[in-house]
Amino acid sequence: MPELPEIEALVDHLRRHAVGLPVGRVDVAALSVLKTFDPPINALHGQVVDGAQRWGKYLGLHAGQLFLIAHLSRAGWLRWSDQLAPAPLRPGKGPIALRVHLGTPGSAPGFDLTEAGTQKRLAVWLVDDPAKVPGIAALGPDALDVSADDLAGLLAGNTGRIKSVITDQKVIAGIGNAYSDEILHVARLSPFATAGKLTEKQLITLHDALVSVLTDAVSRSVGQQAATLKGEKRSGLRVHARTGLPCPVCGDTVREVSFADKAFQYCPACQTGGKVLADRRMSRLLK
Repeated sequence: MPELPEIEALVDHLRRHAVGLPVGRVDVAALSVLKTFDPPINALHGQVVDGAQRWGKYLGLHAGQLFLIAHLSRAGWLRWSDQLAPAPLRPGKGPIALRVHLGTPGSAPGFDLTEAGTQKRLAVWLVDDPAKVPGIAALGPDALDVSADDLAGLLAGNTGRIKSVITDQKVIAGIGNAYSDEILHVARLSPFATAGKLTEKQLITLHDALVSVLTDAVSRSVGQQAATLKGEKRSGLRVHARTGLPCPVCGDTVREVSFADKAFQYCPACQTGGKVLADRRMSRLLK
């Protein structure tokens, strides 16, 4: 799933390449992707793009009085082309859900919103106010704007596991499964630590890790082509998606806890005092 650094990089790409161009045409290949109908999608035609923004893990274009906003979900992506094919998209089973032509179709750039797999969760809204997108209206503060004191306040009294809390977009916006694994590894915290019981020292360490991991990822991602962003993300990960490999810090084996539809990774030596957390595939109880 694209998270804050990748979305920031995609938005930066749109700022550099789409701003100043008129929307020539929007093709919708998967009607289910559109979550709004008023204004209609063709209201964008002829509007000049004057900005691109990020709200947590949402990205959007501002054109005229309208915002075209997308949440890429788990398997969505933005694919840029310097010259899109002029033929309109045909509804079908392909990966392209929506295409935005910038300028005159057939002689100008644009982008596709694509989604792999069978679970179609990519979502697009056309609104005159981003707050009309329910998920944006419910977002907590952006992860890059949270101070150490803010973090302490957000976690105070929270009985949830820290892994779940920092990926809750209503608490902190922008962090997902991958970067939460990385942040907790750098902070040397168990994913199952109780959020509201962290010591002052642990809170400071967690905030430092949050800032350093996300800032580093943004600096590596911004300026990359959309096509290379996924590879750049993978190359910078220490524990996420590295089950069975040695931890780059201590050499211990990176372990995994798997759930019904996702998994997370951690280093026992760095994060849990050497304790291997029970995996739901092996046990009904998480210890």
